[in-house]
Parts: sequence; C-alpha cells; structure tokens
Amino acid sequence: MTVALTIYVLMWPVVVAGVLFVIARSFFRELREAKREGRPII
Repeated sequence: MTVALTIYVLMWPVVVAGVLFVIARSFFRELREAKREGRPII
C-alpha cells in the first residue's frame, strides 16, 4: 500500500514536467518561426 501511494504521489511532478516541456517546446518553436517570418508573436 505504501509503495503504491508513493508512486502515485511522485507520478504527478513527472506528469507536470512532461506537460510543461511540451508547452515550452511548442512555444519556442512558434517563437523561432515568427522571428524568421518577421512577425510578432503576440
């Protein structure tokens, strides 16, 4: 029971880090593309 609870609690930071990585990667890809085209990101 303790091992399952530990895995459950430690799983969430990994999930959040993965989502943050995907969002940041997409943002920087879009930023580079906008700079290349000469348009603002906003």
